[in-house]
Amino acid sequence: MLRVGLTGGLASGKSTVAAALRALGAEVIEADELGRELMEPGQAVYAEIVRVFGPEVVSPDGILDRAMLAEMAFKDGRLQELNALIHPAVIAAEQRWADQVFRRNPAAVAIVESALIFEVERDARLRGESETVLASWRRRFDRIIVVTAPDEVKIARYAARVCPEGAGREAAQVAARSRLAHQIPDAVKAAQADYVIDNAGDKEALLAQVEALWQRLREESNKYPAKESLE
Repeated sequence: MLRVGLTGGLASGKSTVAAALRALGAEVIEADELGRELMEPGQAVYAEIVRVFGPEVVSPDGILDRAMLAEMAFKDGRLQELNALIHPAVIAAEQRWADQVFRRNPAAVAIVESALIFEVERDARLRGESETVLASWRRRFDRIIVVTAPDEVKIARYAARVCPEGAGREAAQVAARSRLAHQIPDAVKAAQADYVIDNAGDKEALLAQVEALWQRLREESNKYPAKESLE
């Protein structure tokens, strides 16, 4: 078995890498998708967000107004406050998923795609935590993959993705820069990673790197025995 964290900054291409690894045979789960599910009405995380941030973050149809919540988090300096509500629940859900994967297939490569693996640790330590699972990503993963790209490339990709018609692209670039400012630089992450995938080029070059990496991950999955749940 092998527990792998796949991370990268905004619009670095980590989702493309995750999809390619899934196609090759990896088990993959997306932290963003888990977070969205946990923020749905009826979930404990949803209730906590409404309690802490107020009823104004709830749209008329009862779901969270994610745009307003993001504005409060980034512009009002409450990002850590929001993450402290979401991340523990997401990590617990990731662990339950991984346990199920390894029960089905002890030799599986289970990959968690998450933009904020390093940032979760940083923020937990800033809150004074040292012994929790959030304070050390090495307690959750056997290997870390970082997908890198120049910041200007990330910003251009993000703006093109959210504004495919061109309108509003300048505002999207400003938003991208703001989000990147809260993320740890690629160079810092790469220095701590087990594997680095460079996504400054075209998709063909990216996929060639992924295929080579997949062979190594498969080999390593047989070197790690099953271990106890972190919960």
